[in-house]
Amino acid sequence: MDKMYRVMGFWTGIFSVLFYLGHMPKTSLLFLAQTGFFILLGYMKLSERMYVYVFFVYLTIFFAGFTYWTTFMMPLKGPL
Repeated sequence: MDKMYRVMGFWTGIFSVLFYLGHMPKTSLLFLAQTGFFILLGYMKLSERMYVYVFFVYLTIFFAGFTYWTTFMMPLKGPL
C-alpha cells in the first residue's frame, strides 16, 4: 500500500509540472503540496488499515472543498 502512495505522489508531481507549464501557478502549488504529502506517507511504513483511513480523510476533505468551491465560488452563467 505504501508503494501506491508513492505512485500517487509521482502522478501529482507530473500534474504539478504540467499545471506550471500551463501558466496555472496556484494549481501547480496545490498539486506540489499533495505530491509532498503522498511521498511522505509512502515512506512512513504505516499499516494498511491506517493508509486506508488516511485516504478516506483525504477524499472527505477533497469532496468537501470541491463541493464548497463549485457551490459558492464558481460564477453563475446564464444560458448561452
